[in-house]
Amino acid sequence: MKNQGTLSAFLFLSLDGFYKGENEDISWHSHGPEESKFSEENLNSGNTLVFGKRTFQMMESFWTTENAFQLFPLVAKQMKNAEKLVLTHSKLETTWDHTNPLPANWVEQIIQFKKEGRSMTILGSGDVVRQSCDLGILDHFSLMIDPIAIGKGESLFGGLKSTSSFELESTRTFASGSVLLNYRRAPK
Repeated sequence: MKNQGTLSAFLFLSLDGFYKGENEDISWHSHGPEESKFSEENLNSGNTLVFGKRTFQMMESFWTTENAFQLFPLVAKQMKNAEKLVLTHSKLETTWDHTNPLPANWVEQIIQFKKEGRSMTILGSGDVVRQSCDLGILDHFSLMIDPIAIGKGESLFGGLKSTSSFELESTRTFASGSVLLNYRRAPK
């Protein structure tokens, strides 16, 4: 019998609870050598990456560049080789390898992938995370809290339509002062 797959989310948060600042700003996120190593290890896990269209386009605009391959060679290679699914209501134009749009019935598709034993990770994409929480299909959260308050931005959980309870699985502190919090969905 195949193991059940999972849908996880990985996001950066400021101390004041924003996953992005005004005008989609994420420049406040610090990414030192220890965080780079963490990214390399996690991308090596083979999870399928899930994005909303805006986040996908932002990621593609960086991770496909020569600069990304020079600064973070292993992560850029892993991002290139990872299977990427994009939630979009319009045509997806991309040349990034291994990228496919999710169908209009994306929730059913995600549930089917989980039944097939597939593990998926939503990167960024706050709208997709909120929708997945409201629908009860999100199994895990990993939140990287950066030691910075940015004052204004978009709350990860702003606009939730229902309460979602999670249990703390583990924590990790980085030399930069960032803290990783790992949560799993609480049993009902």
